[in-house]
Amino acid sequence: MLTDYHVHLRPDDLDRAAGEYFTSANVDRYRAAASEAGIAELGVSEHVYRFQQALTIWDHAFWRQYAIDDVDTYCSFVREETDLRLGLEVDFIPGREDRTQNLIDRLDLDYVVGSVHFLGDLAVDDDDYDIWQSGRSPEDVWRRYFETLAQAALSGLFDILAHPDLVKVWGGSRPLPGGDLRRYYEPAIEAIAESAVAVEVSTAGLRKPVGEIYPAPAFLAASLEAGAVVALSSDAHLPEQVGFGYDEAIALLGGLGVGELATFTRRTRHLEPIGRGV
Repeated sequence: MLTDYHVHLRPDDLDRAAGEYFTSANVDRYRAAASEAGIAELGVSEHVYRFQQALTIWDHAFWRQYAIDDVDTYCSFVREETDLRLGLEVDFIPGREDRTQNLIDRLDLDYVVGSVHFLGDLAVDDDDYDIWQSGRSPEDVWRRYFETLAQAALSGLFDILAHPDLVKVWGGSRPLPGGDLRRYYEPAIEAIAESAVAVEVSTAGLRKPVGEIYPAPAFLAASLEAGAVVALSSDAHLPEQVGFGYDEAIALLGGLGVGELATFTRRTRHLEPIGRGV
């Protein structure tokens, strides 16, 4: 079975309403793309910051700008009008774990995708809040990123750890630390081993400046050695991105001896053999 759990029905545009995308017709477009790619289980996980209720967690300017949708409307649509797995991509905000848990607990989700985009008030992947322009050294950014990722894993909030080395997203267009990057992974690998959270293999990086799958093979190999299971996703924001780059991802997983993928129902994890077909 192939999965694609990290999928967004609506684009990031601020001038488009959720009602244009939370429709059966739009879901059919994603379903058709998944079928063509041999993906049997498709799930959606909209960004938590797109919802008004997220402001109870973090009142950041970026979130205020985007928090226009209603999370209950989203969940009701997916549950009642589709056969999709229902997820939510939730940013890990240190110090706001209780508020995050309160929001998650009241929703009937199949899984929660945890991500780290921000380090404090600045983001590793957004030009408008660019941490790379803050004067911090690349060594400091990378260290803080993986320490925060470790906190996210240990928080117990998440079923899947999203794009685990997102900090590399810009590739050579942002400064990189020198030497072997594996030295930064250790806190996150230890946390993954302790928490047993699933590690996302995401093909989204192939569409970004870095041009690589998340995470790097060395990070993935260390995660597997630590006992991690894998969730496979494309982080699609358009139907044509569903299953993007899966041949490369499957080859990577096969080369590392991965034969099963994590699937989720009502926050319960199962493992299914990798294979195409619906």
